[in-house]
Amino acid sequence: MTDIGMPQRAPKEHSTVTLGRLLPSAERSTIAEVVTALGLDERPVPTDGRPHMMLNMVSSADGRATLDGRSGGLSDTADRALFHGLRGAVDAVLAGAGTVRHERYGRLIPQADRRDLRLRAGMTAEPLACIVSESLQFGDEVGLLAEPEAHVAILTRSAGKVQGARAQVDYVRAESHGSLDLRAALMELHERFEICSLLCEGGPHLGCELLAQGLVDELFLSLSPTLLGGVPDGSDALRILAGAELDPPVKLELLSVFEANSGLFLRYAVSECDRVSRATMLSSSLAS
Repeated sequence: MTDIGMPQRAPKEHSTVTLGRLLPSAERSTIAEVVTALGLDERPVPTDGRPHMMLNMVSSADGRATLDGRSGGLSDTADRALFHGLRGAVDAVLAGAGTVRHERYGRLIPQADRRDLRLRAGMTAEPLACIVSESLQFGDEVGLLAEPEAHVAILTRSAGKVQGARAQVDYVRAESHGSLDLRAALMELHERFEICSLLCEGGPHLGCELLAQGLVDELFLSLSPTLLGGVPDGSDALRILAGAELDPPVKLELLSVFEANSGLFLRYAVSECDRVSRATMLSSSLAS
């Protein structure tokens, strides 16, 4: 019989485990330095004919993706600065229609000086704003579509058009088996608009679908030093991914960690073999 009053000996293999110390550290970096170090302005070579896809999400420490229905409630000054820094370094920004409505998307880069920086770097003044939409129904809360200088691409399987938009709106229509063919739509974004780097800002359903189809190359995860609680069993409160369970789970490789105001900013690579295997499985299922 084991004496529960005595400390238990750790399994032998645990004696070889080591941990990397990330804090404390005296070294600090500006948002511009962090974003520059990511190399996003080097125009990554598209993967399999599609843009290099980065998924950017925020989560509370207990796994919630929204506060009062919006992700902005989990952000602080550092997270917002990094959010806009990433936008400024990519060719296009992608979001689901629900996220665009709930987060009340406006012009992606409203500051003239930041648009000038992109132009001097040989980029367009603003990223192409890409929206995944089934219904093509948007209200007055989406200021982006009311902005005459905005350029928006709608990814849809619908044959309709957005009504009342003042922005320049193009349509990427791709359908397979009654659903939007995300892979084909992303390939068309590259071919038609020369999109090489694409930042997806969610929401959780779109992010989950992109991962399930092997279309995500990197994950940027801001971990807010906040506990929200208040989620009863069976609640549908959103996490950073929502939808069917990923089977098998997606494997991640940690690339970098930054800290500000006790929040963590994590950058992961999605396993290349996992992306390839999921793309192969999808192709096989569509061919059957």
